[in-house]
Amino acid sequence: MTPKPLQQIDLSVLDLVPVIKGNTIADSFKNTLDLANRCDELGFTRFWISEHHNMESVASSATAVLLGQVAANTSRIRVGSGGIMLPNHSPLMVAEQFGTLETLFPGRIDLGLGRAPGTDQQTAAALRRGRTETVEDFPKDIAALQKYFSAANKNAAVRAIPGEGLDIPLYLLGSSTFSAQLAAMFGLSYAFASHFAPAYLQEALQLYREKFRPSENLKKPYSIACVNVIAAETDEEAEFLASSQKLFALGIIRNQRKPMPPPVNNLSELWNKGEEAAISQMMKYSFVGSKTTIEDRLSEFIKETEVDEIMAVSHIFNHESRIRSYEILSEIKEPLKDPFFDSQPPIE
Repeated sequence: MTPKPLQQIDLSVLDLVPVIKGNTIADSFKNTLDLANRCDELGFTRFWISEHHNMESVASSATAVLLGQVAANTSRIRVGSGGIMLPNHSPLMVAEQFGTLETLFPGRIDLGLGRAPGTDQQTAAALRRGRTETVEDFPKDIAALQKYFSAANKNAAVRAIPGEGLDIPLYLLGSSTFSAQLAAMFGLSYAFASHFAPAYLQEALQLYREKFRPSENLKKPYSIACVNVIAAETDEEAEFLASSQKLFALGIIRNQRKPMPPPVNNLSELWNKGEEAAISQMMKYSFVGSKTTIEDRLSEFIKETEVDEIMAVSHIFNHESRIRSYEILSEIKEPLKDPFFDSQPPIE
């Protein structure tokens, strides 16, 4: 397998709808819609939102509702979940919600599925109303979801309306070899969460490719790596902006998930050596720097992993700086070609 050059790799966006210190949740929603609109203009392939609960730092709990707003405020970019934490929901309800989205915005909706709770155990128990998940439940729920989307389910006693018969691509998300093997077994595209859990990336990708079984909708493996990208005009500016991301991660380690803090010049005063090492490991696949630095490091990453797509998440305090980071990332890609203008004769 020969990896594509970076310029030909699809670039996408993962947004956690972060809450910024000093701002409101309404501000977070406004920023997400603005970012999605700009990423649509810049030519990114997809814009995903992840499901999280009971966190002051993240406002993406009603994921499907937000996705509807993003899709309504964009025109081309694919919109999806990165992901819906399936054990928190009934497969029927997920099929109905995403069937509604696909009906409203045909050909633009993705459904990424995860197994983690997206929150703490107590909140997970409240979401699931005491239901305890087993290892067998997640594969069964995926199969049930596929059944509800199938046109063959039209004579069943329980049907997903809307949802039935719609072509909504499923993506399996994960950070372990279990998720990789499950994606391979179902013949689904696979997205690895290397932006916060890098340890098993290479092993998971290898297992996914080796064990992949072609399915009706996917004939060969398709892998996405989610990574952290913070781009700026200079390496020094990018490193400064990245301190907010590191403080955000520090809050996770300390179980203090507060709104994202502003960047700082000296992190050594705010963490100890053990915390610094833990965050360095967690943020292993972080690409921070100028356009040239990002391009060089991402090219090496693609050579090493042979992934089909890069999905970037950018924890940046200032909204304008976050927009600029995605603009710089988009500049790495070859310009999008317009089939209309490409087919027209030159003006004499």
